[in-house]
Amino acid sequence: MSTLTSPKYLKSLLSRHGFSFSKSLGQNFLIDENILNKIVQGAQLASDDYVLEIGPGVGTLTAALARHAAKVVAVEIDRSLKPILDETLEGFNNVEVVYGDILKLDLEELTKDRLEGRPFKIVANLPYYITTPIIMRFLENDCSYTSITVMIQQEVAARMAAGPGSKEYGALSVAVQFYTRPRLICKVPASVFLPPPKVGSIVIALDRRNKPAVDVEDTACFFKIVRAVFAQRRKTLLNNLVSAGITGLDKAALSQKLSRLGIDPERRGETLSLEELALISNNIDCSDAIS
Repeated sequence: MSTLTSPKYLKSLLSRHGFSFSKSLGQNFLIDENILNKIVQGAQLASDDYVLEIGPGVGTLTAALARHAAKVVAVEIDRSLKPILDETLEGFNNVEVVYGDILKLDLEELTKDRLEGRPFKIVANLPYYITTPIIMRFLENDCSYTSITVMIQQEVAARMAAGPGSKEYGALSVAVQFYTRPRLICKVPASVFLPPPKVGSIVIALDRRNKPAVDVEDTACFFKIVRAVFAQRRKTLLNNLVSAGITGLDKAALSQKLSRLGIDPERRGETLSLEELALISNNIDCSDAIS
């Protein structure tokens, strides 16, 4: 058993270093060996894998990853954790900690220099308040990640894995499923964290597709359409597209075009599959749509 998953030891470690939790950074440290093992298993690590960890905290997951992978690069925004990480990761020569904000760091430098330009797996216990921006940064970036295995808020995981027709289905669902195949690993109760968060969590793996789930002529246009379609959930597909500022077609002409594509203009966005969204984007000039 890892001593870092012992609440008594962890509290002693934090006290010895004078560490105070930051609410603004959403810090919650894992104290359950079983969940720790499930994260590592869910990431499907091989001994020659390179791993990018986001938010190592006190190094609990970092150490577990380092035992299974060739190299771990961990990005930590809180520099006050440095003396703790120096202590907890002292015995690992395959771990490098980078202090900085993952949303602001140069991903090209991080992946090409620190990860040696190799394909890598992302594994993280992400702060809930910033989960989506972090996930989207990697989905939209042309770096060589092969999978993303993360512990996130249960509600966000449900949105990532949701299908058409469900209340959770939206722009995030489309983006995640366009680039990856989601796998739900396990549910995680709040009681396995110090301090416990106010919501339940889920470990989810997003396995990168060899190519996007649907063929689109213009990826930027596709996502403009997606954002427009889900902008106001109570509006129809037609009204949302009109509001987005699609040029060259008035409401009547746009309605006719959708009908010719076999798509009812009065449907709502949450009923549209990725294939139908691709069909729309491939047949409508959205160059002047609102971003």
